[in-house]
Amino acid sequence: MPPERFKLPVWALPLAIAGLVGLFGWWGDAQLRATIEGEVKAQLTATLNANVTALGIWSTNQLRLATALADAPDVRKTAGAILSAPPRRGPGAPERPAVMESFVDDLSPRLNQLGYGDAQLVSTNFSIVANSSRIERGGNNMVSDAHTNKFVELFVTGEPVIITPFRPELLTQRRIYSEVPEDIRTNALFRQFSRRARASAARERGDVTLMQVAAPVRNDNGRVVGALALIINPDKEFSRILSVARSGETGETYAFDETGLMISHSRFDEQLRKLGLLDGTNASSALNLRLHDPGGDLTRGFKPVMNDPYPRPLTRLVAAAVDAEDNVDIVPSRDYRGVPVVGASRWLPQFGFGVATQIDAAEAFRALWILQLIFVILVLGLLLCATGMFVYSHANLAWRQRVNAMELKLKQLGQYALEEKVGEGGMGVVYRARHALMRRDTAVKLLLPGRADAAAVERFEREVCLACQLTHPNTIQVYDYGHTPEGIFYYAMEFLRGVNLHELVVRFGPQPEARVVHILAQVCASLAEAHALGLIHRDIKPGNIFLCRRGGTPDFVKVLDFGLVRQYGGLDGAPAQPDDKLLLEGTPWFMPPEAINGTRPVGPQGDIYSVGAVGYFLLTGSYLFEAETVAEIHQRQLSVVPVPPSQRTANPVSPELEAILMRCLEKDPEQRPESVEQLRLLLLSTSSTSQWSLEAQNAWWDQYEREAQAHPDAFRDNTTPPTVSVDLSSRME
Repeated sequence: MPPERFKLPVWALPLAIAGLVGLFGWWGDAQLRATIEGEVKAQLTATLNANVTALGIWSTNQLRLATALADAPDVRKTAGAILSAPPRRGPGAPERPAVMESFVDDLSPRLNQLGYGDAQLVSTNFSIVANSSRIERGGNNMVSDAHTNKFVELFVTGEPVIITPFRPELLTQRRIYSEVPEDIRTNALFRQFSRRARASAARERGDVTLMQVAAPVRNDNGRVVGALALIINPDKEFSRILSVARSGETGETYAFDETGLMISHSRFDEQLRKLGLLDGTNASSALNLRLHDPGGDLTRGFKPVMNDPYPRPLTRLVAAAVDAEDNVDIVPSRDYRGVPVVGASRWLPQFGFGVATQIDAAEAFRALWILQLIFVILVLGLLLCATGMFVYSHANLAWRQRVNAMELKLKQLGQYALEEKVGEGGMGVVYRARHALMRRDTAVKLLLPGRADAAAVERFEREVCLACQLTHPNTIQVYDYGHTPEGIFYYAMEFLRGVNLHELVVRFGPQPEARVVHILAQVCASLAEAHALGLIHRDIKPGNIFLCRRGGTPDFVKVLDFGLVRQYGGLDGAPAQPDDKLLLEGTPWFMPPEAINGTRPVGPQGDIYSVGAVGYFLLTGSYLFEAETVAEIHQRQLSVVPVPPSQRTANPVSPELEAILMRCLEKDPEQRPESVEQLRLLLLSTSSTSQWSLEAQNAWWDQYEREAQAHPDAFRDNTTPPTVSVDLSSRME
């Protein structure tokens, strides 16, 4: 029969789709992540380069402007006069109002025009000797210690310098105001400076940051005699430049010094005040915020450990730049708010500070995370669907099986009432039933529609009709057949209690020679009737030969399962070819070679070969050939001569029985016995025939029935070799 058609369970489709979607999602996620990471990296690099380039252009312009202003003849002359004059040494020292007024008058219009807030004249001893605020501070004020190194660089190299943002020293200005003599306090210039100083002092500390660009002042001989320092408000240009090239809702660029102090304004000043990173006296982040990693996301309620004895590290972007590493980091790390960000940073040695550009990782990878979420939801949905369909399918199948079982138990199959299931095969189930009128036990086999297709059922029904012609006592008797109202094909046969030969060997091991001869002779008697009617069994194997005690006769053989029976020839010997020449079936270990290679029709000699293989199995407890696959078995059946049975068992095997079995196992059908009747006579002519006496048979069956009654399921074995199909059409292509 053709193999049962494979049917995909209904729940397997969404499961397979889920697997494919998951695999495609994994591959797509890797590809998309690489693409998005490349784009983010390129965007961060471009933004950082744009800001660095803009800072370079701006600083170059500032240096040029400061140099041009310091080299202007009038400014240079006035500045030189102030720097060469001796400093004022007390209240009685002469003043320099004319020179100072000239200095202020020369610078003020130009400072206003160029956008500078103030200018200072610094001597080579780092004293501020003049200021464009119209007050002479007479050398009493020194430049900040933090800026001394920059002025040293200027005085040594003669090149202009930029001094990064710093906080104005308001306390120093108030100290100077208290030390000014009384006669100067009434001066109009002093009153003007006083108003500015008080206004500056009134502003919150840290509200103002300043920068300086300083250019050398030279005398007529070209020697550097001082510096002209122009005061810049960094909010107007420096911080604004860093805020132009920023991306998205969370992108920002900021500058910082070597200690990690932010020297530009953060985009998130308002948020920083709410988080407590800026207190009420700090109006902005510039010069008030250290770029430390807080250890957690402050925007999500993380509370850092107070009074932590260990200093918190700088953020990864800032630390890399301070270490003079050009860094583009697309692996999220915490910024100064604790928010995961990706970014790029660089240290600018020409300016003495670093620049970083960053964007929140959630925004940078939003598209990727949305797509991942969609894939996860889709896969979970498919898995849920598959699970639901599997549960429904399993529940429905179990329900159907229970319903079918109940219906079969309740229904009458013709005159047969089903009582209990006693077995199950590849295409159907076997029930013990009772005939309504005869009151005898009957075996009823049903071919289930889900296991056998319509063609298989039709062929099986035709073959059962052929088997009904057999009446020999050693052949299973088929009483009836038909269809249930639901279309299930069934046939009724005699009910047997005993053991098949496969179970016999598995349970009790290799059998003695006399008993093997006794069994094989009865098998031959059953087959002789079938062959006389032109029928061949085609599936003789231990599982299809049943041993029982029948009508008081022990060790009585019943040949079962004529499901593969074929009409071969009539009484006149004329061959009748099987209706399906391209499909031969049987059990691999017991199929004759001609059934495997398909070179000739399988006739009675095919059944004789199978009888010989059954006898070999009974004597040795082993199959003819040991192999892992059906293909290997078939190959050995065609080309390998079996090892004689006497070499594979410890039990004695007479040469005459061994010769008979090896003759049955010849590859050439013509070399085998001419008929099963001849084989039966050969078996009965051996010297061991009389050794299996009636007393020995009854003793064995008495013991068996006692054990079977005590342990009804102990002898049942389900490892009977299956019947397979051999498709010869593939060999003919």
